[in-house]
Amino acid sequence: QLQLVESGGGLVQPGGSLRLSCAASGPPLEYYTIAWFRQAPGKEREGVSCQSARDTSTNYADSLKGRFTISRDNARNTVYLTLNSLILEDTAVYYCSAVRLHVHRCELRATEYDFWGQGTQVTVSS
Repeated sequence: QLQLVESGGGLVQPGGSLRLSCAASGPPLEYYTIAWFRQAPGKEREGVSCQSARDTSTNYADSLKGRFTISRDNARNTVYLTLNSLILEDTAVYYCSAVRLHVHRCELRATEYDFWGQGTQVTVSS
């Protein structure tokens, strides 16, 4: 079974950048649609970005377009999320997720994904 482990979170100043990693073990990630979600204290989990299997489609939350970038390295079986121009509101636990499904366009709905990591904390503070 696919297992996901996030890393790379930490304390960052506003305007800074960070790259989160999601290491996968088990089946190759190339067969999975992948996604990143985040959850701030007191708020529901929200979609950040997703990418269809074989990089056929990439989708971002409207409010995050231009600042965050999702990518994958199939050779390393790892998913990445690059966060730029961070603001205080980006503070949250960030989760990577996956589903073994080939789709033309991925969806930022948590219920669509079967496999989840434990999350990594990103704190933006001055």
